[in-house]
Amino acid sequence: MSHNPIRPWRDIARRKSRRIMVGNVPVGGDAPISVQTMTNTITSDVAATVAQVQAAAEAGADIVRVSVPDEASSRALKDIVAESPVPIVADIHFHYRRGIESAVAGAACLRINPGNIGSPERVREVIAAARDNGCAIRIGVNAGSLEKHLLEKYGEPCPEAMVESALDHIRILEDHDFHEFKISVKASDVFLSAAAYMALAEATDAPLHLGITEAGSLNAGTVKSAIGLGNLLWSGIGDTLRVSLSADPVEEVRVGYEILKSLGLRHRGVNIISCPSCARQGFDVIKTVEILEKRLEHIKTPMSLSIIGCVVNGPGEALMTDVGFTGGGAGNGMVYLAGKQSHRMSNDQMVDHIVEQVERKAAEIEARPSEAAE
Repeated sequence: MSHNPIRPWRDIARRKSRRIMVGNVPVGGDAPISVQTMTNTITSDVAATVAQVQAAAEAGADIVRVSVPDEASSRALKDIVAESPVPIVADIHFHYRRGIESAVAGAACLRINPGNIGSPERVREVIAAARDNGCAIRIGVNAGSLEKHLLEKYGEPCPEAMVESALDHIRILEDHDFHEFKISVKASDVFLSAAAYMALAEATDAPLHLGITEAGSLNAGTVKSAIGLGNLLWSGIGDTLRVSLSADPVEEVRVGYEILKSLGLRHRGVNIISCPSCARQGFDVIKTVEILEKRLEHIKTPMSLSIIGCVVNGPGEALMTDVGFTGGGAGNGMVYLAGKQSHRMSNDQMVDHIVEQVERKAAEIEARPSEAAE
């Protein structure tokens, strides 16, 4: 926000990683941390998959991954890529031909484990297909599917085993002079995943794809992901992320952005600051915020809105936001614009009025390109 002072104590020093391209999206280096999700449709159902990809992109997804488990899926991929507004990652397991077919079909990235693709010759063919088609690769290490020899060596999934697996896979790609890759070391255990990422960040300069795998339901998975990913991001680790939830992929995107917004790493849409409400509230805060979230979903411009029920914290919060409303008495409250008191507004008209003020402010910011960028 233009009227807020710079706060150097909030700066996060990001780990220095090398940059790769996933389609037209830069990952690593000084590029913004990108947000990903994954479709849960049957990939061979092109219409359903494209609809989900487009919904995710509209919510802000920079990259979308689709599973390619069979030949019907790889055949459908060409049409999905053609209709997608964002780069598509093909999720490949075991079947090396699906990797080759996906690269040829236009996938921007292949998610593979080189170690489970098969013989060295098959790995070489997949890497050649990726190189020939300008396709990046994500090495995806998962605590639940570590190689047998590593489990025998370490006794159980642990950070050391996950990092060793990742480095072994890196070596395979580098032996073939392929360097357009990123890496993930995911676990459903927050401590295990975070420790693995921290160790890997010290061992390579490759861009890191963050995730807490199989995090759970919308509520539980959001909390788990916020703790695990938030700690890593706060430490400067991470170049792209996916929040894994048993929920609509759009929710994964929303949660991903909320995590990044809370750390000041990405800014997209309206950040609503609201109180939990109490007996002092001058209007129904909970219902109002719920309505405003829906009414303001179309706003992509980064900006802030405070909705506070009473004058205890309301004026102070409004000083720090683009638009604010603080509940008062007698059925009305105070509207704040750019941190300053502006005018009073009746509670029964405040929702429409706030939406109007937010849309007007967004238009003003959009007219200044330097402030509209994420």
